[in-house]
Amino acid sequence: MNVYDSDKMKDIFLSHNILPTDDYTKADFVVLNTCHIREKATEKTFSDLGRFNKKGKKGQTVIVAGCVAQAEGELIQKRAPYVDLVIGPQSIQSLDHFLKKDDFKEKAITEFDAIEKFDTLNQIKTNHSSKTAFVTIQEGCDKFCHFCVVPYTRGAEYSRTVYEIEDEIKALVDLGVVEFTLLGQNVNAFHGKDASGNTHSLASLINHLSEINGVERITYSTSHPISMTDDLINLHGTNEKLMPYLHLPVQSGSDNVLKLMNRKHTRDFYFDIIEKVRKVKPDIALSSDFIIGFPGETDKDFEDTIDLIKRVKYMNSYSFKYSPRPGTPAANKKMISDDILDERLFQVQQLLNEQQMEYNKKFITKTVSVLIDGAGKHEGQLKGKSEFNQSVALLGEKKIIGQIIPVEIKDVLSHSLIGERA
Repeated sequence: MNVYDSDKMKDIFLSHNILPTDDYTKADFVVLNTCHIREKATEKTFSDLGRFNKKGKKGQTVIVAGCVAQAEGELIQKRAPYVDLVIGPQSIQSLDHFLKKDDFKEKAITEFDAIEKFDTLNQIKTNHSSKTAFVTIQEGCDKFCHFCVVPYTRGAEYSRTVYEIEDEIKALVDLGVVEFTLLGQNVNAFHGKDASGNTHSLASLINHLSEINGVERITYSTSHPISMTDDLINLHGTNEKLMPYLHLPVQSGSDNVLKLMNRKHTRDFYFDIIEKVRKVKPDIALSSDFIIGFPGETDKDFEDTIDLIKRVKYMNSYSFKYSPRPGTPAANKKMISDDILDERLFQVQQLLNEQQMEYNKKFITKTVSVLIDGAGKHEGQLKGKSEFNQSVALLGEKKIIGQIIPVEIKDVLSHSLIGERA
């Protein structure tokens, strides 16, 4: 979602004839778009700001955007008074007013106004050169998981209208985009209205968007298990443009920890969803998120998480040590020691990496459909993504970048496939 917001801010600059540069020391404007999910990102924000202040050119305008700006706006202005503008993720449209200098006196804009945000952004022409694109369809979250800062930085759940999303997709198709990732903090809670005032579910929206000529692939992220409805599950078995990939965060395999996290679902509920999805789409690729060492997690709770991972068998997943975020209900709970956290995280990541390798090895000699999206690391190499969201590398000419081609898999690395055009 930060990539999407960054692209939109880039569009605003371009609409003012301000062009991008790779050298921040010579830039007239520097925008730091931030994330507040984990503590390390917040620390990096202040580290980067210090570097900009020290090495940036004289008179450089420094702007901090995103969720750290939303949550730590006052602290940013106190610790880095040279920052010219602090804008939260729901207020990035204020960048347009700032650049116009039309009676713009505020230094911090952090209102929650998603309607104004998208109304403004929709009026600015999109610039896009890739064959893939992120499109935000929903923002905010009402679930209030006890570890999560999103409801406090992105606000309550808000769904864009179907016709707004459709217009953005069509504009991107005109620019050559063929693959779309629909984004939301709780994307499967989407409930946007069409021009007639009828409410659409995520499944209904995907069906609608898949009828647009030029749309070849659709996926969505990130989902909450309790919003995984039967119509969305069944869609994975009927809509050919919906990629056979599902990212469904569980966070923990322990009912005890799930309750402490306020996740509102159990491990058995999660297993039921996985069973239903695999029934309609047996070859679907599954990934997840895991928070290791949430306050109160016992050895038995951790063993339950290991057990869940072994039972589900993921193709890829993300795992992190618990990071307390200020203002969340779990922030002041007693932390588990770092030694235990490190050991548990090591075990989880080792298991997940083994599963990813085991999953990828099944594709050797098989042919997958790969969207070629750019040059690879080595001379003459190209890279792309399979329909199962795997990274694929192969030899080929740059003229096929942007095409979806059949690739026969010859070998696998730890996090990617090696193939040749079939």
